[in-house]
Amino acid sequence: MSERSFSAEEQARILAHALPYLRRYTGATIVVKYGGHAFGEEAMAEQFGRDIALLKQVGINPVVVHGGGPQINAMLKRLAIQSEFVDGLRVTDAAMVEVVEMVLAGTVNKYVAGLITRAGALAVGICGKDGGLIRARKLTRTKYDPGSNIEKVLDLGFVGEPEGIDVRVIHALTGAGLIPVIAPVGMGAAGETYNINADTAAGAIAAALSATRLLLLTDVPGVLDSEKRLIPELTVSEVRAAIQAGTITGGMIPKVETCIAALEGGVKGAVILDGRLPHACLLELFTEGGIGTLIRPD
Repeated sequence: MSERSFSAEEQARILAHALPYLRRYTGATIVVKYGGHAFGEEAMAEQFGRDIALLKQVGINPVVVHGGGPQINAMLKRLAIQSEFVDGLRVTDAAMVEVVEMVLAGTVNKYVAGLITRAGALAVGICGKDGGLIRARKLTRTKYDPGSNIEKVLDLGFVGEPEGIDVRVIHALTGAGLIPVIAPVGMGAAGETYNINADTAAGAIAAALSATRLLLLTDVPGVLDSEKRLIPELTVSEVRAAIQAGTITGGMIPKVETCIAALEGGVKGAVILDGRLPHACLLELFTEGGIGTLIRPD
C-alpha cells in the first residue's frame, strides 16, 4: 500500500492540527490490543509498528497486547490438531496449550516487537507469565440445555481469565524507555499455563495501569446502531441499554463488556475501532472525535 507524499506546507498544517492532541496525551499510558488478523498484510503491519513507535517518540507510553488466533490455527493445522470452539473460546487441552504458548509468546510476540523496534523505538516482547504479570485462573462457562432444563458447566481446558495483574515488569520496561509487547498467556497458582482472550487481557492490564485509553483494534468500524451506522460515543449506561435493546449483539457484547470492566477498574476511556484502517491509532488519538466508538464512564 503506497502512501501519498505531502508538501512541506501540508506537513506543517498536519502537525499544527495534531499539537493539542499531542499535549493531551503527553505522559499518558495507552494500552493497544492488536489482533492476529492484522498480521497478514505486511505493509499494514509495518505501518502499525511505525505508529506505535511514533506514540513513544512524542511522549506517550504505549503498551501493546496482541492476539494470534489465525497464527495458532495455522500451526495447529500443520500439526494435525483439531480445534473446538465454545462461545468463541478455543477449548485448550494440555497438548494444545503448549502450541498456543509457542505461537503467542514466541513467533507472534517477537514479530510484533520487531515491527516496533525496526520503526525506531525499542520494544520488548514478554508474556503474562514473565515477572508474574498475569496471575490467571481457569475460566468457567455454563450453557443451558433446553432438553433437560439444566445448566451445564463447560470444561474449556486451559482457557483462563486474569485473576490479578502485577504491573511491576511493565513499569520497569516503560521506566527504561521501552515499549512492552505482551502475549496473553497467564500462569495459574500451581504454575500451569492458561490461554487468555487478548481483549480480556488488554482490558485487565489497562485497568491495572489506570490507562488513559484502551484501544481495541478490531475488524469492524466500532459499535453500530440499528441501521449499521457508527456510534461515535457511548456511556456505560447507554451500552447496557443497547445490549438490552438488542442493538449490540453477538461478538460485540464481550468487547463492550471488556471496555466496561476496564472503565470500572480506572481506565479513563475505551475505544473500539477498525484496526484495518491505515494509521488507526493515530486517527483515533490525534483527530477531533476519533474514528471508533469511545465508551466512557457515566
